[in-house]
Amino acid sequence: MELFDTHFHYYGESTPVEFMSNVKLALGTPPQSDAGTVDRLHLLAVGGDYVESLRAREFAGVIPDTYYAAGVHPHQAENFLAQKEDFSIFFKEGKAPVAIGELGVDYYYANSPEKEQLEVFEEFLDLALVHDLPAIVHIRDQEDADKAYRDAYSLLEPFAARGGRFVVHCFAGTPAWAEKFLALGGYIGVTGMVTFRRAENIREAIRSVPDDRLLIETDSPYLAPVPHRGKENHPGFLVLIAAFAAQLRGMSAAEFAALTTANGKRLFLI
Repeated sequence: MELFDTHFHYYGESTPVEFMSNVKLALGTPPQSDAGTVDRLHLLAVGGDYVESLRAREFAGVIPDTYYAAGVHPHQAENFLAQKEDFSIFFKEGKAPVAIGELGVDYYYANSPEKEQLEVFEEFLDLALVHDLPAIVHIRDQEDADKAYRDAYSLLEPFAARGGRFVVHCFAGTPAWAEKFLALGGYIGVTGMVTFRRAENIREAIRSVPDDRLLIETDSPYLAPVPHRGKENHPGFLVLIAAFAAQLRGMSAAEFAALTTANGKRLFLI
């Protein structure tokens, strides 16, 4: 089975080689090994600020079948505007990114003011267009609210009209919002949240996403899937997400893995 974790975070807590050693150990251990044998694992390390983007590039430079994205998470928007690190470095030296991100809006925690979040979001969407790279988009709102989705859509609609490509990673919205982003040509990223007991909205949305627009991801070290919920997540648990989502869509884990891997390679031009 070939899998593609299209979104994980590397914080430098161990060397890239040590990190991957733990991932491979987990893949060969139940219940992961019971879900299927993973022969090849692709990874996309995603940056949430300048330093994390540098770490992601370091990781991708060491580990085979690994790529990275550079961007500013909405939590870091205010800090970025105060410091304005030069992200052009990622296109001048070292391995180039395959995406811009993550970026977007997060009104759940509101660690940065909404105005600053939207300013940084728009700036990095422009960067994605300049370099013809897809955007990895984060959207989160308060429970039963959708202002974050409306604000994100207001920027993604003109972005898509100009030829921009994107994925709404870790999708946790309604099926209706999934349809709106899909209509712009977007992709939908599925995490371990799909296994959570109260996540029926995610399961409903995932059932209706077209085969060619679906990606899977861990968003590790967050959101470990059941039965590991509450523990630190990592790409070694991706196979559990694949097996669960495959069952939702009435296919085998191997079929789902092949489908989402092909989608990831197409979006990120790999």
